[in-house]
Amino acid sequence: MAQHHFVADYEKLVAELVATLPIDEAMARAVGGDYERTGRTLCAILRHLGLADGQSLLDLGCGSGRLAWALGQTVRIDYLGIDIVQALLDYAASRAPEHYRFLLNRTLHLPVPDATADMLAAFSVFTHLQHAETYLYLEDARRVLRPGGRLVFSFLEFASAEHWAMFDRTVYALRLDALPHLNQFIERPVIDLWCEKLGFVREQFIDGSAAPWGDAPPLWQSLAVLRRP
Repeated sequence: MAQHHFVADYEKLVAELVATLPIDEAMARAVGGDYERTGRTLCAILRHLGLADGQSLLDLGCGSGRLAWALGQTVRIDYLGIDIVQALLDYAASRAPEHYRFLLNRTLHLPVPDATADMLAAFSVFTHLQHAETYLYLEDARRVLRPGGRLVFSFLEFASAEHWAMFDRTVYALRLDALPHLNQFIERPVIDLWCEKLGFVREQFIDGSAAPWGDAPPLWQSLAVLRRP
């Protein structure tokens, strides 16, 4: 089977960062920087959406563990982090509670039994995938979630003026043949259509500039919250 584009892109990116920067800085930049600040925001989002002690969370695209690090300080859950780069997983495990589990997976299938997760998070994941790839993950996420379970994911949208800068930078990098990975935009009607086709209930969209979760700052990317009936 041919290697997916996102595997090659991120293996190259992480290898270059590790070769040129101190490990903590490399691991922070690999997930966009502001490791602890962003981790706290991601944690606040999930707590706001109902993640509580005793529940199970699947963190798709867990990266170097900024969310796992923050969760480990605030809530007692059954946690599984999945990513495509082993170096990121190794670092994430070093920053997380010992009972947290981490798994390398480079397919578009989630290697998790049916109806075993209360919540599934995918932060800054579908922003780097083709729409068909995202759709396959969403399809499998519905299988993995328990009835009533929630899927929360971040996305970029042209309807947000704040997100245009990312598109502008992408065009500039592509012009120079220096684009490190795909940056993908998804509009809200597309997400609603996917929900209709896959059997999700779309509970809400949250603007990237909003922060209904309290003291933690906004994420910047928009959020979609879906529920398995």
